[in-house]
Amino acid sequence: MAEPEVIHSWSAPRSLSTSLMYSFAQRDDIEVVDEPLYAAFLKATGVDRPYRDEVLSKMANNGDKVVKDIIYGSGSKKYRYCKHISKQRLLGLPSELMSKGKHFILIRNPLNILPSFEKVLPPSFYELGLGELLSIYSDLCQMGTPPAVIDADELQRDPETTLRGLCDDLEIPFQASMLKWEAGPIPEDGVWAPWWYKSVHESTGFSSPKKYPRTFPLSHYDLLEQSLPLYNILRSHLKHNSSLLSSTLPTPSLPVPENAKLLAWVGDDILPREMAKVSVFDSVVQGGDSVWEGLRIYKGKIFKLEEHLDRLFDSAKALAFDNVPSREEIKEAIFGTLIANGMFDNTHIRLSLTRGKKVTSGMSPAFNRYGCTLIVLAEWKPPVYDNDGGIVLVTATTRRNSPNNLDSKIHHNNLLNNILAKIESNNANAADAIMLDKDGYVSETNATNIFMVKKGCVLTPHADYCLPGITRATVMELVVRENFSLEERRISLSEFHTADEVWTTGTMGELSPVVKIDGRVIGDGKVGPVTRTLQNAYKKLTEDSGVPIPTYQEP
Repeated sequence: MAEPEVIHSWSAPRSLSTSLMYSFAQRDDIEVVDEPLYAAFLKATGVDRPYRDEVLSKMANNGDKVVKDIIYGSGSKKYRYCKHISKQRLLGLPSELMSKGKHFILIRNPLNILPSFEKVLPPSFYELGLGELLSIYSDLCQMGTPPAVIDADELQRDPETTLRGLCDDLEIPFQASMLKWEAGPIPEDGVWAPWWYKSVHESTGFSSPKKYPRTFPLSHYDLLEQSLPLYNILRSHLKHNSSLLSSTLPTPSLPVPENAKLLAWVGDDILPREMAKVSVFDSVVQGGDSVWEGLRIYKGKIFKLEEHLDRLFDSAKALAFDNVPSREEIKEAIFGTLIANGMFDNTHIRLSLTRGKKVTSGMSPAFNRYGCTLIVLAEWKPPVYDNDGGIVLVTATTRRNSPNNLDSKIHHNNLLNNILAKIESNNANAADAIMLDKDGYVSETNATNIFMVKKGCVLTPHADYCLPGITRATVMELVVRENFSLEERRISLSEFHTADEVWTTGTMGELSPVVKIDGRVIGDGKVGPVTRTLQNAYKKLTEDSGVPIPTYQEP
């Protein structure tokens, strides 16, 4: 007899691993082995089980021999399916256990595991085994053989699709016989079957998931908090996902692929991209109750950092935030995030300060008793507009907020007014949308301040209905320094239509020339001389000024 090709299933307890073993046992080309390492595990650890003595008397308990003679011994079928519980992988077992065969990982949400676990054993982090399961995944990845990951909930919801996907990953043909089996035990059951397998013995296939979950026992709440992040890490590696609320859209590509692996500051921690989240009780979720700033990094320096922090604190004060972090604390969070990411140039930061987490959902700031939440999101991000060839704008029907309603001088996160205008520009295939004030005068765009040139004079709207941007103020200073005439006043839309030059300003985009508005070509349709002069002056200013990032050394 030849040595079969071994398929290793790794899981935590109560994860439908036995049902899956029964499924593979129905194939005509596979023999199954139920937890061959169990006796070795019991002998090495001394843990107590109701069936401990019986297991030790009936199963081989020498781990080396189990791996060599049972897992990788000769057999009569083409494949051997070994069901493993993660915590049974002990230190000192032969390396062949992991280096040979094909491995996959079966996961299940601890929310669904814990309510039934204590029927046999008191649940604990160790007994649940998710830490070791994640370690197994990591070890296999480091060996260059990342295992397939399947979710028990998917297996219940759509057995055939999930099994077909798993068979594809294992490079074995799917057999329809895997979907059904006869009720009752099978000869391959471990001696612990009477304690654990009652529901499997009553089944004839994968049962549909219950419409609603069981009431979760609050005595296991702490264990759920400990284990759920590990489950979510493993779940992020699922190849086949048909969850009820899952998006059917393909995974989008990122504008800058390097941002797939970034670190963000949330609260008091630096976290990987997919783990950087705020509480559902946070005010930014409950009501967009947050303030923010955009910062740009140039060659190891943060441009206009102090000015942006001034405005952040002014906005927080205007909204009556309490327990605001100090200026130095925010700076240290910014520096720490940039240094952790190695981001010292060509970087944009979205700096947000929310009113913080609430003790219960609701509008009232009286519910905010935890202090503010600080978010530092740094990304590799070049200027977002075409600053060489110019951009196209349209005028939105959505009017800019009036100070009578919500003062735009507060740099708040409640951006629906801007987003509605941005939808209009997207629909028109334009870069952005000009927003008018209540009287029909130009205020700004949905994302930037705006300037125009007419007969050598630079004009920009009053900041009555718009954010008095820091880049706007910087450019106004440069206009004067370059000896151009500057006027700040109400400007009608037709004046912009007939301007010699137009540009927008903002931290994310810097100075962006506008070559067309509402179908009207601006000037000769090219970037004008005043715009070019100010772009060059702004570029030099970013090179010469800014707050240095600690530890940065010029290459």
